[in-house]
Amino acid sequence: MVYKLSIAAACALTWPPDRIVIQVLDDSTDPIIKELVELECQDWATKKINIKYEVRDNRKGYKAGALKKGMEHIYAKQCDFVAIFDADFQPEPDFLLKTIPFLVHNPKIALVQARWEFVNYDVCLMTRIQKMSLDYHFKVEQESGSFVYSFFGFNGTAGVWRVSAINQSGGWKDRTTVEDMDLAVRAGLKGWEFLYVGDIRVKSELPSTFKAYRHQQHRWTCGAANLFRKMAWEIITNKEVSIWKKHHLLYSFFFVRRVIAPLVTFLFYCVVIPLSAMVPGVSIPLWGLVYIPTAITCMNAIRNPGSLHLMPFWILFENVMSMHRMRAAVTGLLETARANDWVVTEKVGDLVKDDLDVPLLEPVKPTECVERIYFPELLLALLLLICASYDFVLGSHKYYLYLYLQAFAYVVMGFGFVGTKTPCS
Repeated sequence: MVYKLSIAAACALTWPPDRIVIQVLDDSTDPIIKELVELECQDWATKKINIKYEVRDNRKGYKAGALKKGMEHIYAKQCDFVAIFDADFQPEPDFLLKTIPFLVHNPKIALVQARWEFVNYDVCLMTRIQKMSLDYHFKVEQESGSFVYSFFGFNGTAGVWRVSAINQSGGWKDRTTVEDMDLAVRAGLKGWEFLYVGDIRVKSELPSTFKAYRHQQHRWTCGAANLFRKMAWEIITNKEVSIWKKHHLLYSFFFVRRVIAPLVTFLFYCVVIPLSAMVPGVSIPLWGLVYIPTAITCMNAIRNPGSLHLMPFWILFENVMSMHRMRAAVTGLLETARANDWVVTEKVGDLVKDDLDVPLLEPVKPTECVERIYFPELLLALLLLICASYDFVLGSHKYYLYLYLQAFAYVVMGFGFVGTKTPCS
């Protein structure tokens, strides 16, 4: 079980034992898992580790609710800093020794964010593509935000917060599915500074099934768009930060990255280009077809030179996912019924389960074959095939090669032939 490694890593953190509390917040619904986690905590307690096992009688607010409840305990209120790790994250023993000094020596810093390192990035093509995208996110978005604005979105884990900054900013709120970004934006509007330290890395696991990855991307994209809807006016009317920082928050951080990017990517590359192939008088500028994707690809290639051969797959994969992200962004902006859907991202734990002495509690449940079929992707694949065939036979744009490749990607992902597989019933 992954929880054994994560709890062990937290208990192995180097810090004076009388000045650290390990708090395990268990929101799981499986009573067997709860019992195992509690027993693991009790086992570490017998080794004179100051560890607390905390559960709630409800799951209101999900992760935000659990964090809020955890901070209400008397022992938690006595702490100056809180390091947060998701259940599959395993920090190195010197994590606190490397992060806390930044907070101690600079009282303006509210958050120190470490980099994620992925233990299962090479289990399949989908996890390698995820690593490429997340490497770009950390190296470009987080690092540049930290350097230029002293602001970026908290990644929800592998970070250390100043408790007074959390309290001053209003604490954890469960109004969206991105409680981490919500807190970061509110703290940023209070004038707090953030620091990203890419040299500090924390091991974690990527979702390796397509279903889990879709759920994760929906939550992240929908939650960010929904937060933009809720906080746009608050950012505009804020008087504690500069106009420059407000412009960055509204335009670059939210509008371009969280709203425009998924909408434009899908509409342009999966709708406009295919349909234009069937209209003889319509032509698309070369900069739209080649220059922009090439620039983004080159930035990824610089960060991932060993994955240069995967760039075509990365582009096709991201274009397919843009449809899912676009729907999630619209859902968040309009705050429809699914805006606050919270599905825990399933982590398989294949790379660690053989090292543990806990047997499997039950066989992996088979997945219904129909659950692997994603009809929106297949319908769009059909549209792309029609447009590509028309362009090949009657058209003059020569888009058909790209359209055939993109249609193939939609078919592959529409039938769930990406990621690791579970038995099919």
